[in-house]
This record gives sequence, C-alpha cells and structure tokens, in this order.
Amino acid sequence: MSKTAIVTDSTAYIPKDMREQHHITMVPLNVAFGNESYKEEWEITTDDFYKKMKETEELPTTSQPSIGLFEETFQKLADTHDEIIVVTLSSGISGTHQTAVAAGNMTGDVDVHVFDSEISCLIQGFYALHAAKMANEGENARKILDHLYDLKKSTRAYFMADDLNHLHRGGRLNGAQLLVGSLLQIKPVLHFENKVIVPYEKVRTEKKALARICKLLHEDAQDGTPLDIAVIHANRPDKAEKIAADLREKYPNSTVYISYFGPVIGTHLGEGSLGIGWVKSHLT
Repeated sequence: MSKTAIVTDSTAYIPKDMREQHHITMVPLNVAFGNESYKEEWEITTDDFYKKMKETEELPTTSQPSIGLFEETFQKLADTHDEIIVVTLSSGISGTHQTAVAAGNMTGDVDVHVFDSEISCLIQGFYALHAAKMANEGENARKILDHLYDLKKSTRAYFMADDLNHLHRGGRLNGAQLLVGSLLQIKPVLHFENKVIVPYEKVRTEKKALARICKLLHEDAQDGTPLDIAVIHANRPDKAEKIAADLREKYPNSTVYISYFGPVIGTHLGEGSLGIGWVKSHLT
C-alpha cells in the first residue's frame, strides 16, 4: 500500500472501476433539483441526471462537499497513510478547494496537500491518475506535486456549450450576449483562464467550433508527442465516439479517452455540450 493517498472530487469523472484500480478516493459534490439533493456519482448517475433535466424547467443547483465529509475521509486515510494529496476542481468555480484546505488543517494525524487543478472533468482526473500512478510506485508527496505542477504547463482543454441558455441562467452570459448568440447560432468555444471559465472564441456553428478545437490539438500533437486526450460529452455518446475514433486514427501515438460532463458540470454547460482536453504525458 502506498504511503501517499490520492483523493479527488467527483467532478474529475473518473469511472469507479478506474478509481478502484488506482486506489483513488472520491469525495462527491452535490446537485439539487428543488429540495431534493443528491451526492454526485454516489446517489445520482449521469444518465438519471439528464433524464431529470428534461423533466424540469427549473435549473438544478450545485454545492461543494461539506467540510465534515472531507475531514471524515482524511481521518480514515490517516490510519494507513502518511500523506494525502487532494486534487480538486478549479478554485475559481467552486469552494471545494478551500473546503478541502480547511479540512486538511483540522486533520492532525496526516499531512494533507491540496492541489488546485484549475480545471475540471477528466482533465482534472488526469492529474489524479498521474498522482496515483506515482504514489503506487512509492513516490512521496513532494515529488508527485512537482510532477503535477509540471503537467500544468502542457494541459489544454476547450469546451463548446450547445445551448447558451444554461450559461445565461448560471450567470455566465448576460442577456444581450444571449440574444445575439442565439440569433446568430454562436457556439462559444470556452476554456479555463486564471481558474475561471471564459470565452476563447465565438464560432458560428458546432462544426466550426469542433474544427477550431481540433486545430489547437493538432498544434500540440503534430510533432508526434504522445498525448493523453479526453473527449468529453454531455449525453452525446455517439458524437463523442466519432470524434474519438477520428483522433485515434490521426494520432496513433496518443491515448484517447471518452468521458462525460456529469451532473455538477452538466448543470452549468447543459446537455449537448462537447469538449476536448489533453496533456503532454502518457498515463500508460
């Protein structure tokens, strides 16, 4: 058993079997429909979430894990580990990072290091998977964290929201931008900058948005550098499969994963959204 435990939150969307294989502990965020609150990945599946989204006009709300849940998780891991690394979604879009830091400061039996991924979804998950691989090989927390900070230099991710209404209702887009965007069928390409989600470019169609993202990917992949690539979708598995198949054919040296926008992130991006992210390093 590794002396360094790896923890991440549910928005990394690492499948359960992969978490278990790599000994990664997951702490869930919450999504609520009215007065009904669910722990993401534990109490509501992504499929059930999108079904509920179709059945309600009111946008769900999201919230971070409680400090008590983090503290309880750390205390359990302290029985068998000397150090804990926690990989959280970006501190610019959630208080999860700060809550994990506070819980770590309350846990006296083990050293807790909280790493701000400054991103989310499986790209965040890549950090946790890299950390787990090193931890399982016996590396200490300091060396693992140095590697994670180095990975940030080559991490890229771009998203496309299918429906601007979700961004507007979630406070990401003002009314004038919504009206103009809807009339012109703009599909904004989004990315994380300084820990928050901001527009990268405004593109007229989904086809052009995806082509632009793929061009950005090609700039990093064209020299044959092996990449870990994630194709991320919000209830569009067929489209994600097609994109992934094209990328696998084009970049045989890279590993392409298919992932999803789960309930918490899906609440803000909306069904139909797509994203592609990558990092210049191989997990395998």
